[in-house]
Amino acid sequence: MTQTEAGLDPFEAHRPRMVRLAYRMLGSMAEAEDIVQEAWLRWRRVDPDAIVEPAAYLNRTVTRLCLDALKSARARRETYIGTWLPEPIVDPPDDGIRLDELTLTLMLVLERLSPLERAAFLLHDVFETPMDEIAVTLERDPAAVRQLAARARRHVREARPRYAADRSEGERMAMAFFTASRSGDIGALRSMLAESVVLRSDGGGKVLAFLNPIVGIERALRLFAGLRRKRKERLPELVRPLWIDGLPGFVSRDPDGTLQTTALTIEDGRIAGIFITRNPDKLGHVGRSLGTDRSLALEPHPAK
Repeated sequence: MTQTEAGLDPFEAHRPRMVRLAYRMLGSMAEAEDIVQEAWLRWRRVDPDAIVEPAAYLNRTVTRLCLDALKSARARRETYIGTWLPEPIVDPPDDGIRLDELTLTLMLVLERLSPLERAAFLLHDVFETPMDEIAVTLERDPAAVRQLAARARRHVREARPRYAADRSEGERMAMAFFTASRSGDIGALRSMLAESVVLRSDGGGKVLAFLNPIVGIERALRLFAGLRRKRKERLPELVRPLWIDGLPGFVSRDPDGTLQTTALTIEDGRIAGIFITRNPDKLGHVGRSLGTDRSLALEPHPAK
């Protein structure tokens, strides 16, 4: 048996967890998969029999690779065109990526943390890694790691909605929102949007998107009315309703073929946040999750 064959099973057993961790650290599935591939190359160079705890070793390797990657990632985001949103992960996945309660909203909160705070929180609160092990991974004193995790936990707790919608209510509102926004039904939109609603759109400079967040119901309503006038009869079609990073939403497609995901945060029965991802570089995993290739030639969802 070669070293590669000997090391395959332990590595593959931990691959879903490593992908989840790297995605939560970086907000990009493509970058997460690259990190795990680099971890595999490093795993091949060691003797698996000499590693007492493969899970801890791989956890440590992926975390440190992610911390290094975050340095260049943050530099790239400083020059990113428009609003940056995490790469959307759709439900139901086939890779176990969503086995925790971090929604897209909370992922944005993690973006505001320092890399070490983010790592400490994810490892301890999400992946249930012992604090001593995290201290070794981050090369910090356990007391310092506890402080990092506590600061991160406080920010995440403050961002969690107090009264989020249940699954059936979320799905109903997502479909009602698609119908109203598509037709430009301002009355229906006014009844479902919160006064302080915020709309964020990520095109990455590759496709048309709003460069800055749209804040407040009146600005949002003017936006949807304007879009309806510009579109005339060239309206987007629904590809599929689904959950995106723990939030209700849908995939839609413009007449020119541009795909987008739309995810909603719902608080107290109103839509408080709208997250639209149109950057084609971030939608490859959506196509794979829905059983398509990167061309995203998806079949429209039957109208009801």
